[in-house]
Amino acid sequence: MSAPAGSIARVPTPAYPPSLARVLADARHGLGLTLREVERRTGIRNAHLSQIETGTIARPEMALLWELSVAYGLDFAELLTLAGYEAAGEGSAGERGRMTVALRALRELTPDEQAEALRYIAELRRRREG
Repeated sequence: MSAPAGSIARVPTPAYPPSLARVLADARHGLGLTLREVERRTGIRNAHLSQIETGTIARPEMALLWELSVAYGLDFAELLTLAGYEAAGEGSAGERGRMTVALRALRELTPDEQAEALRYIAELRRRREG
């Protein structure tokens, strides 16, 4: 059925995969936060956040993605995938990024939780070596 003369026909919007920029901007808007409020909560400069949300920075550091995943309640692994880290080869830069994220995550735990996490890491090493 065609649209009546003089009216605009509705064209279905194609379903594109979400971009990192769109996911982060939508999450921030959904929480009703301004860029400056996110800056105060995370320490990430609002200009840098803006560049990430507009796609000017398409692959922010893993540590920044960790901070934003915590602030917005988003899945960190999904943000890494959207930023293209999943497809990246193993290298020293990727390893440093993962270590930075791990240390930031540990810092957010209580001393008892940190000890438990370290015991778990030791158990993983024993399994791998044994």
